[in-house]
Amino acid sequence: MAKKEYALAHTKWMCKYHIVFTPKYRRKIIYYQYKSDIRDIIKQLCAFKGVEIIEGHLMPDHVHILVSIPPKISVSSFMGYL
Repeated sequence: MAKKEYALAHTKWMCKYHIVFTPKYRRKIIYYQYKSDIRDIIKQLCAFKGVEIIEGHLMPDHVHILVSIPPKISVSSFMGYL
């Protein structure tokens, strides 16, 4: 994986976060149609906020995503947005 730095006026940044979230009670509900719908929704929301998805995996009971979030957006506000 190549290092990819982003630049603003006076800064360079490379902020990557590994985020894991689960359904309530960790129920195994992420299958077939839900899987493709969740993938599309996450892609659209990240594109709207200017967040790059580096890698992502959907498991039956949780979701892993590795994202590059710009410094102007806090991780907590991004997760609240998702």
